[in-house]
Amino acid sequence: QINHYFILPPLCLPKSRSFPRFRPVSATPQMFAPRAAHGLSANIRNDVFLGRRRALQGRALLKVSNVWKSKRPSLRNPRRCCTVRADAASELEDGQIEGIDGYGAISTKPATPLLDTVNFPAHLKSFTVEQLKQVAKELRADLIYNVSQTGGHLGSSLGVVELTVALNYVFDQPNDRIIWDVGHQAYPHKMLTGRRDRMNTMRQTNGLSPFTKRSESPFDCFGAGHSSTSISAGLGMAVARDMQGKSNHVIAVIGDGAITGGMAYEAMNNAGYLDTNMIIILNDNQQVSLPTQYNSLNQDPVGALSSTFARLQSSKPLRELRESAKAITKQMPVPVQEVTAKVDEYARGMISGSGSTLFEELGLYYIGTVDGHNLQDLVAILEEVKSTRSVGPVLIHIVTEKGRGYSYAEAAQDKYHGVSTFDVASGKQKKSSSSIPTYTQVFADALIGEAACDENVVAVHAAMGGGTGLNHFEKFFADRTFDVGIAEQHAVTFSAGLAVEGLKPMCTIYSTFLQRGFDQVVHDVALQKLPVRFAMDRAGLVGEDGPTHAGAYDVAFMACLPDMVVMAPMNEAELCHMIATSISIDDRPSCFRYPRGSGVGLDMLADGVESLQPGYKGKILEIGKGIILREGTDVCIIGYGACANRCLEAADILVELGVSVTVADARFCKPLDTALIRQLATNHGALITVEDGSIGGFASHVLQFLALDGLLDDGLKVRPLTLPDRPVEHGSLTDQLSEAGLSTSHIASTALSILGQKQEALKVLSP
Repeated sequence: QINHYFILPPLCLPKSRSFPRFRPVSATPQMFAPRAAHGLSANIRNDVFLGRRRALQGRALLKVSNVWKSKRPSLRNPRRCCTVRADAASELEDGQIEGIDGYGAISTKPATPLLDTVNFPAHLKSFTVEQLKQVAKELRADLIYNVSQTGGHLGSSLGVVELTVALNYVFDQPNDRIIWDVGHQAYPHKMLTGRRDRMNTMRQTNGLSPFTKRSESPFDCFGAGHSSTSISAGLGMAVARDMQGKSNHVIAVIGDGAITGGMAYEAMNNAGYLDTNMIIILNDNQQVSLPTQYNSLNQDPVGALSSTFARLQSSKPLRELRESAKAITKQMPVPVQEVTAKVDEYARGMISGSGSTLFEELGLYYIGTVDGHNLQDLVAILEEVKSTRSVGPVLIHIVTEKGRGYSYAEAAQDKYHGVSTFDVASGKQKKSSSSIPTYTQVFADALIGEAACDENVVAVHAAMGGGTGLNHFEKFFADRTFDVGIAEQHAVTFSAGLAVEGLKPMCTIYSTFLQRGFDQVVHDVALQKLPVRFAMDRAGLVGEDGPTHAGAYDVAFMACLPDMVVMAPMNEAELCHMIATSISIDDRPSCFRYPRGSGVGLDMLADGVESLQPGYKGKILEIGKGIILREGTDVCIIGYGACANRCLEAADILVELGVSVTVADARFCKPLDTALIRQLATNHGALITVEDGSIGGFASHVLQFLALDGLLDDGLKVRPLTLPDRPVEHGSLTDQLSEAGLSTSHIASTALSILGQKQEALKVLSP
């Protein structure tokens, strides 16, 4: 029961267009009273904020105290404290079950008798709370088993099992709109919305997408492969609903670090201004996609906005005290740092500046924090919020544990964020049989080598330390590694600021995610000719992750910028050389792209890469110069980036068919090696460019030069091979290359076709 209210006078704000009037929120003790059927007894912090602090008329309900008795789950200490052994098993606490919660260390498909009766959300409506709990247990076990067979994003989905069951029980999809942000949390959502029988096709060719996808199901109302978009999309849907006179609910579930993206705050600010009814569920799992930690303190990874979500800590005495204490404790042993971090957490509660929350200040009706694994409470709260005619947006702040219910995920540092196939009983992931290092690993080692030689080299990434390899770099240069959260725009301009002061920032962002910071690349870097280096991982097609994560557009949007040096290596040795080259460029920005997966497997020393202890050291390339890999007379194939390797393979096929082939490795898209292009165009009657990027990339620059130089006037035949002008769906990389027309056989077929050998061209494509 609600015991008492804190009533505060209205805030005094100027009457202007910037501060529109809002209707005061009225609340009663019955609004959040428990239903008899559910017996509300949430594991929630003593002070649960329910009010909107911006109400301007009368009195505003700000805070309800002692609503629920138990404390909020700690944000610094997980529910279970585990460490990981080398064999991937976990050190378990007394009484903790190894393996899947409720099933143990099983190795076979789990029994799910109740879940087997649920095909769509409507089938949950008649269940009791106890039955819903059983569904959640079976759903979690079935999810673990399915992902063990396909690989994918596991940890974040395990954390939202109870929330997913509660949402599907309370709301009426697809009429009610539920947006999952980030979309990789939506595996349980897919399983409860008619797709459970296809979970074994996840991430495979013609199978289920690993993210929400509108064309896949009417229950996926908005696609979300990136992050921080749900509140904006949900607000748009809610406004459209009101304009059309509808009454459905709109729910934006934002979590796994997505709240750290600035777009989420832009949307909340607008939502508070518009005062449109919608529900925002903040899934705070103390992670920012992958584990994140501050460089100044060797503390456990903390996520989202850590415990500052509970209160705004703006008190000047607190800030001064904390800064003084941090300067001292950084010099102390790690255990002492952990203790002082905990003291700091409690100190913030003692010296709170205002007692209000950030969300209240933005105009949202705040409820929290709530135990996201207490299904009974989630159902009760969601039902009350659904049935109450509220005014304006409501934010429910839940705390969950990433990897919940699977001991090996709970014990792992990354909480099994993204996994390959694995053995359910032991938690051991199946390792790649290849001994060749990945491009990402080579990048990290090469950057370590550069940083060892130059103290001005620093690394920046956007909550992707594991994916970019910079967690490895951080082991050697912790004070030169900056994780800015899921905030690519900030990462770019932050890097620009570092460059202004003479440092050499390597801004390391997946190609697909750099799209989010393009304006900053243009305005804050390129126009000012600041020497920021952009390392664009996951360039080209990325296989199972599909079009949301494919690096299709970076060549087009980076090479169109004045003064930008744009490079792409054909192998891991050239990657080391291009890292060294970018570090040496200090008068303009530069970038290089490299693919997902293993390298070619070169003798690095033979290819001019020096092995340091630690790291690699490449040599500086001549800017704007490509190389000829093999010479012929009939046709020339110019490869950009890793595609050059398939060009060589195609040349081998063509030579067997009696075709003499020249193959060139362009290396640079900008500045283009015009002398090389002129030489190749003059000496051959046919020229083919190959790149795993969109239209408007490398081929466009080559054709622009050929046209302006008059090299097309005498009958030169040119065929540009690029990604098709449509998304290439998820699947194996081999299938994707074939679909895109960029496989080895397609390159060879194109060469035969341009030479007029049509029949041979068709035969090459035959299996």
